[in-house]
Amino acid sequence: MTTKEVQKARERFLTDGEPDDNVRAAILTSWRRSKAFSVRNDRLTMPFIREPNLDSPLIRAASPVLQQLADGLAAEPVSVILTSADGVVLTRISPSHRLERTLDAVNLAPGYSYAEEFVGTNGIGTAIETRSPTLVIGAEHYADCLGQLACAGVPIIHPVSGAVAGVLDLTGWVEDGGPLLATLARSASHQIEGRLLEEASAAQMTLLNAYLAACRRAPQLGILALGDDVMLMNRRLRWALDVEDQAALFEHAIDSLHVRASGSLVCTLPSGQTVRLTRAGVPEAGTHPDTALFSVHLNDKPAMLALPRHPQSRPLPGLVGDSASWRHSCDEISRCVSAGQWVAVSGEPGSGRCAALAAAVAHLSPGRAARVLSAADFAEGGNGAELLDQALGEENFQIIVRDLDDLTEEQLSTVADSVHGREHGGWIGATISGRAHDSSLGALLLPFFGQTVSVPALRHRIEDLIDLVPHLLRQLSRGAEVSLSPDALRQLRKYSWPGNVAQLRDVLREVVQRQRTGVIGVHQLPPMCRAVSRHALTQIEALERDAIVRSLETHGGNKKAAATALGISRATIYRKIREFGISL
Repeated sequence: MTTKEVQKARERFLTDGEPDDNVRAAILTSWRRSKAFSVRNDRLTMPFIREPNLDSPLIRAASPVLQQLADGLAAEPVSVILTSADGVVLTRISPSHRLERTLDAVNLAPGYSYAEEFVGTNGIGTAIETRSPTLVIGAEHYADCLGQLACAGVPIIHPVSGAVAGVLDLTGWVEDGGPLLATLARSASHQIEGRLLEEASAAQMTLLNAYLAACRRAPQLGILALGDDVMLMNRRLRWALDVEDQAALFEHAIDSLHVRASGSLVCTLPSGQTVRLTRAGVPEAGTHPDTALFSVHLNDKPAMLALPRHPQSRPLPGLVGDSASWRHSCDEISRCVSAGQWVAVSGEPGSGRCAALAAAVAHLSPGRAARVLSAADFAEGGNGAELLDQALGEENFQIIVRDLDDLTEEQLSTVADSVHGREHGGWIGATISGRAHDSSLGALLLPFFGQTVSVPALRHRIEDLIDLVPHLLRQLSRGAEVSLSPDALRQLRKYSWPGNVAQLRDVLREVVQRQRTGVIGVHQLPPMCRAVSRHALTQIEALERDAIVRSLETHGGNKKAAATALGISRATIYRKIREFGISL
């Protein structure tokens, strides 16, 4: 079809919705998708999505190929564009100032997405939708303002995962574009895929070699290796751990990849067995943040392994939860308190570390409560040192120091001087985070504590919600008849609970403030609990998510009405619902 014929066919489609059999099938199908997305053809209203990540594997693999391609097209008015898998422009190289001004005018620029839901039919978005090389010329574009351009987009398929890694797009003037652009784009994308394969293979081989060397060097240790689509575990771990414990160990290791500090992580597995994960160096792993090697020390004390399965094993009074890992932690804390052994309880903030220590003291010393000091008491202007000395002066003192690893080196030294020589005068418990400890803490204070007990994060004992939720609701409602519906409880199980039990309490407090009796449904949960996102949200994203949830509630789940009220397009609200995992 000629340019004018395509233009007329597009106008008929936009006006009457009637397809023209002479229009290419891929273009016609894309027009239909664009219409379903409610994309405007008369003007583009595109949001800025995010700042491009210029240190990704895709950028590293593509940069030399893009530069070589741009050098070869230096005399031509053609722009070389690389996007992410969701159509966000990562980089753009354009030798023509006139073309560059035109691309800026239509936001074909870094940070903006050319997915079909925003722009309609175009070389980038349509290539993502079809996973096929796509040439869109002139009036074949859905948006009027793109009619003077020709775009050849080729999806870059990751050779290991098979997922779309991004799109290479060549854009020029409609009179200059055509099959040649598509051929060049296909050739360049194949080169990028080859470089991605080399990089992935090199990273995997580096990890494999490091893993094999560690296994040979220390066959008595458990060795664990993680990489892109690779998980390796040596025979020592496979024989010692059941399938459930192996899965939990991998989860703890993956969590630790996002902690910058090096050192050991103590964690408790579903069976109740405690393990210590120590990060080992992997050569050249700096360019692969998701690649890591761990040595795993298993706590093989038979009595301790038997504790979680013992029929008499019960959580401490005032605490709830029946998971093996939680019961094991409570038993170990009780054992230490009963023996007068100073104990450090390790875990994430809000996970119940201090509550478990206080409950153990109250259970084993009825009528007596431990003196609780926090890191804030030792801050400038606080009287923590004085309070500590007073408590240490009591006969058979019982003291809990919260967040020991938040103390400065000077404060740690002060505490160490105070407790030195008092090991037999009473008992001290402390809480520390699960992250790697500062060397000062390890040198000055941890030697006083003969045992470290790990308390699991709520997401690692999510089955305890069935006991925790009714328990907290009774506390917060002061015994009133209020409960969660099965659907609401299932929704809470989907959430990751980064703030642990403390965050759960805050969420339920907010719910109870709105409804003090009866059954609480999913729609009464706070917005964050009805959105299961794939990544930690920024403050702005969290506000955006909450606004969408509330607007959907106000309009009875009508997405079009909710979008109109928020001043965004229906395509945008659909995308945000998917992105934030919003469930109503």
